[in-house]
Amino acid sequence: MSGGRAVAVAGRMRLGRGWVDWGIAGCVAAVLLVTGLAGERPGTVAGVAGYGLLVGGGLALAGRRRAPVVVLVVTGVCAVGYQAVGFEVPAVAYLFAVYAAVRAGHRAVTVAASVVVLAALPLAALASGLDDVGEVFARARGALEIAWLVAAGAAGEALRQAERRAEEAERTREETARRRADEERLRIARELHDSLTHQISIIKLQAEVAVHVARRRGEEVPEALLAIQEAGREANRELRATLGALRDDDPSPPRGLDHVPELVERARAIGLDATLTIEGQRENVPAAVGRTVYRIVQESLTNVARHAASATAAVRIDCRPDVLAVRVDDDGETRGADPVPGVGLLGMGERVTALGGTLRAGPRDEGGFTVQAELPVERTP
Repeated sequence: MSGGRAVAVAGRMRLGRGWVDWGIAGCVAAVLLVTGLAGERPGTVAGVAGYGLLVGGGLALAGRRRAPVVVLVVTGVCAVGYQAVGFEVPAVAYLFAVYAAVRAGHRAVTVAASVVVLAALPLAALASGLDDVGEVFARARGALEIAWLVAAGAAGEALRQAERRAEEAERTREETARRRADEERLRIARELHDSLTHQISIIKLQAEVAVHVARRRGEEVPEALLAIQEAGREANRELRATLGALRDDDPSPPRGLDHVPELVERARAIGLDATLTIEGQRENVPAAVGRTVYRIVQESLTNVARHAASATAAVRIDCRPDVLAVRVDDDGETRGADPVPGVGLLGMGERVTALGGTLRAGPRDEGGFTVQAELPVERTP
């Protein structure tokens, strides 16, 4: 999933949760208000204040995900408040707030707040005008039973533990999958290294011997032979760097943006009129982006030399603040309007897609072929 789609999905999920939270808060507020209307109604001024506290305590639950401690305090104050003005209504909203706060991991704060609320409810009953001590404690117990309080906290803790176990299991699965993928890549890299190193070493050795013999005879060394010699050396370095990177024991840095000029120079050495233009700030480009740009230019110039029968190739790299754009144009002959992508182009596409970028490769209107890629950049500090 691309970064834009992931952000959109996350936004829709947050919006859905917001509507659910407001729905629950509205229902709790309605239940509290109906319960208050069904009981004894205090005087006008006290009644208006009590109704406001009933509704406010219920609606405060809409913010229990974002600020569970604040909602815990607000619902506790509202419960004590409407008890003080004479409403005998259970502290339902406060129980929801206890559940949310414990689920969020605020156990100590929840216990301290609950002790304060339990101590304040009898005082609220006294403030409402009750004189009988038994009735005072009966009203306080009816407003907030300790058993309900413990049940709400236990439910929140149970769900929190379940979520932690689910997250741990998901993280373990991801780590296992990543480890298996790393092992498979290492196995493939070793097999390629074992199968290719010998042949490339022979090519390089033969080219070096031919160059040495030609120079001893005083003959001019063909450019193609020098290019084969350099390509053999570079292929050996690439294979060693690839396996070393997978083993994490190679001290040399991987190929990246700073090594693109070397690619262009080698293309010139085999007779291709190659140019390079780099614009913008090259500093702090992420290593993964730099490696991908290097591979795109490498594969593009290789394809030009092999298939395009062209004389010129232009490489342009534009380092913008949030995007790095690379483009390789040639003036060679194309074999159709819709060429079948080869392994090289497919590999480019996979690298670019993995970084959340876009790739376009195809014939140009004025002739030749073009490869264009745009890679999102989050610059390292």
